[in-house]
Amino acid sequence: MVYVKWGFWLIVWTIVAAFLHYSLPKYDVVRIVNTYEKRQDLDSWTRMFWADPDEQSRRLANRDVQFIQAVRPNGRTIVYRNEDTGWGWPPYFKFDTANLYTEASDLISTKADPKWVAIMHFGWRNIFLSIFPNAISVTPVDGPEDKPFNWFTNLFMVVLAAFAGYVYLRWRRFRRNRLDPVWEGVEGSLNAAGGAISAKRNRFQAWLNTWKAKK
Repeated sequence: MVYVKWGFWLIVWTIVAAFLHYSLPKYDVVRIVNTYEKRQDLDSWTRMFWADPDEQSRRLANRDVQFIQAVRPNGRTIVYRNEDTGWGWPPYFKFDTANLYTEASDLISTKADPKWVAIMHFGWRNIFLSIFPNAISVTPVDGPEDKPFNWFTNLFMVVLAAFAGYVYLRWRRFRRNRLDPVWEGVEGSLNAAGGAISAKRNRFQAWLNTWKAKK
């Protein structure tokens, strides 16, 4: 029973952690090497990882998506999609896809003369499922080590941890003051009922034994 309980909570917290990791903003310091637009297929397995800003997009099997190709300081490549989030989730309220595409195109640079930028994004990159993080903003920085401090995500995690701790303490207090006495009363009643039944069974057995003795 203990293993089932811990397994359940492990699954729950894994889902919560994955949800937060996907939704919260992150920063990458990169060098933009290209921007382009491509017709992207939206299959049933990966549709959830693409923006869904309007009713029309829900009926489309594919659509044109803007992409930003970049290179990290260590030489590894990364590709971002550039889609409006609209009023959907996560609530970034991004409506400036065209402007961001122009800004990214203007910041394209070469390896010989790099221009480093900090791209704020959310989501994951998976080459097997063809999913891409969604770029939210592009900000020039002084160098590859000049990564902005992620104030929002860190503050959000602190507030979330404090809220979770508060809820946990309130729950423990509620369980100690309200639930535990009830369960103790129920357990005591069950024990008393069990004892009474056992006593009656013993008396009945003793009565039968008296008849056996007479025989």
